[in-house]
Amino acid sequence: MIPAAARPVAMAGGERTEARSPLAQLLHALNQPLTGLQCSMEVALASPRTVEQYVQGLREGLQLTERMRALVEAMREVTDFEPEKETEETTELISLLRETVRDLEPVAQTKDVRLSLDSASGSSSSSLLSSSLSVRVGRARLAVLLFRLLDAALSLAERGTALRIDAGSEPNLVWISVRWQAAGPRCGFSRPELGLLVAQAGFERSGAAWERERIEDGETVRIGLAAAAGGNFRSPAKS
Repeated sequence: MIPAAARPVAMAGGERTEARSPLAQLLHALNQPLTGLQCSMEVALASPRTVEQYVQGLREGLQLTERMRALVEAMREVTDFEPEKETEETTELISLLRETVRDLEPVAQTKDVRLSLDSASGSSSSSLLSSSLSVRVGRARLAVLLFRLLDAALSLAERGTALRIDAGSEPNLVWISVRWQAAGPRCGFSRPELGLLVAQAGFERSGAAWERERIEDGETVRIGLAAAAGGNFRSPAKS
């Protein structure tokens, strides 16, 4: 399970993401624009319309089609993730986190969001930057997933705030915690939200556990990965 050090203190008003899989959430979300497009076309055919009404209907149809394209694109990415095969390959997490943060620094500066790598409270490491945490996930796949996760979190973070990345370990387990101050209420399935769903699917296909929680305006994603020298990995317990 993901340790208490990686969990925020429970507060009234906190909410967790749905337990449904990313693909199930995307399929559910696709139903709304599909229904909207069908209704728009039925209204257009029900009785004669003015040119302006037809143009407005076409604009709305294009907007709905754009939403559907984004959802289908995310579904394709989710289904493209193959389950991680049994492999002896391991990846040193901290160095990869540092590389990913460096790659995203220009984006963070544009967004006026500070990227912060910290040691987690309760971790046996005195400094995250000097510690070594190895996980049983291929480096190429993990690099893609970390980039998608942090890039999406940056897009969702409030300007002038910090995006905090913690990591630590317990027996058989390495965990990552990413926290940010949300710029506003969740906006359905926006591009950043779709990016988080794609990252979630990739981590879960790699044998990781994923939790996302919102407390007031604070968002937290917690990920548990099998340690390189660890045994069986269990999903995090729900509180």
